[in-house]
Amino acid sequence: MITKINLAEKFGKLDEHWSPRVVGELDGAYLAKIAKLKGTFTWHKHDDEDEMFLVIEGQLIMELEDQKLTLNSGEMVVVPAGVMHNPIADEECHVLVFEKKSTAHSGSKTIDATKSLDEQLRPI
Repeated sequence: MITKINLAEKFGKLDEHWSPRVVGELDGAYLAKIAKLKGTFTWHKHDDEDEMFLVIEGQLIMELEDQKLTLNSGEMVVVPAGVMHNPIADEECHVLVFEKKSTAHSGSKTIDATKSLDEQLRPI
């Protein structure tokens, strides 16, 4: 059965920062992961996958090796495969992330905040 997804409702049920949860799939990719971000994640990269961040609410700073982008609600950035990046949210920020199923949460790095695919697939 096809169902609609209410993002505001889903964000309201998230109680952890840096813990993405899958809310939809498309053509073998996790179409959408939502996450609440606050603080600094870690410098990392995904060797084989692009990653897209769409800010739904708040502000996200995306540090890249040679620049820093500030994204506000309604703005997005695509981080190409192999590019080192570090997401930062000074205040709580809600993001929709688009990436392939093979994308590891923190790239090849494992940190305390790293979430496994099973954790990301938990129902909200």
